[in-house]
Amino acid sequence: MSRLIDLGLEQLSKLLFKMGDLAEKTVSLSFDCYMKGVNAHKKVRVWSETLVSLGEEVEEKAIELIARYQPVASDLRTIKSYMKIAYDLARYGRYSWDITFICKRLNVKAEECEFAWVPLGTICTKVLEMVHTSIEIIKRNDVELAKKLSSMEREVDAMYYDHIDKLVEQAPATTKCVVSNLLFIRHLERIADHACYIGESVIYLVTGERVSLR
Repeated sequence: MSRLIDLGLEQLSKLLFKMGDLAEKTVSLSFDCYMKGVNAHKKVRVWSETLVSLGEEVEEKAIELIARYQPVASDLRTIKSYMKIAYDLARYGRYSWDITFICKRLNVKAEECEFAWVPLGTICTKVLEMVHTSIEIIKRNDVELAKKLSSMEREVDAMYYDHIDKLVEQAPATTKCVVSNLLFIRHLERIADHACYIGESVIYLVTGERVSLR
């Protein structure tokens, strides 16, 4: 027999699925903006703001469930995890918006600022993989898949620090290119971190165990 709170939890999960699908699209489009010169700042901004609104909807619904049903144990853990995941999904949108702002503000052209020794395409692919994986984790509550984010995040960190080192040591580049590249990879690294935060929240939701995937 289903409980009254179950309907509310199902509504929360559907909101997260909606956020997840939009967040993945937003991140991908922002990367296309930087790497391919796609004019996407306005669209990414709208999507980012939509993610924030959906996150607020999750928070309001979660607080309503707590006030109405006073959940304990696993139900409270689920609600808490959903609120945290909603925040991380909204951050995907915010960092994506920041990336497109770099392109717009600095008038960056990828072909002018791409260095052979900096694997921007590689790190983009890895971060997109992490974002997609984090969305699948939410939909499936897959603890084992969540744990795989840890090694993926270490790869992103390694590329991030290697990029910084090489920019400092080797780049015969304009200030604009150095600044834009540094900001871009910093946002990539932060998106990767939030993918891990989502994995940690799902592991906590399913098992009650607090782990660090970073």
